[in-house]
Amino acid sequence: MTPYRERLSVPLSWWFGCVATAIVFSWIILVATTRIAAGVTFAIVLIASALIVARYGSVTLTRDDTGLRVGHAFLDQRHIGAAEALHRDDYRRRLGVDADARAYLVTRPYLDRGVLVKVDDENDPVPYWLVSTRHPDDIAAAINARPTGQETIQRGQEA
Repeated sequence: MTPYRERLSVPLSWWFGCVATAIVFSWIILVATTRIAAGVTFAIVLIASALIVARYGSVTLTRDDTGLRVGHAFLDQRHIGAAEALHRDDYRRRLGVDADARAYLVTRPYLDRGVLVKVDDENDPVPYWLVSTRHPDDIAAAINARPTGQETIQRGQEA
């Protein structure tokens, strides 16, 4: 098996949203008070919104010989079932009308593709994991492969 690693990050437009939010808040303060108060407001709102966006948007998916890690969640190798790459329509259907309320979801609104990983453990009430990804075919292939290799497929911050 070739290990797989992908780091999800928010698109550039979300960062522009942080700046726009800071501008709007600082403009409101500027109208009511002073330039210094507006500058301080801009800095505080920009830093706070950037931290929120960075924390929410950053998720790492890792598949190696030990199992599957998505963010802080871990699925042991022996409990990983078949993986299915989901593209736009299938992914949306799995999030909507075909969803199972017991499923474990790590989805991001800025991605319209994902992978469905079945949980092969009769003691676990979670039937599958549904995870957003930019490369559903690659991670599905890595999950469905048997553990043996040393190479790593690295996927970075593509917008």
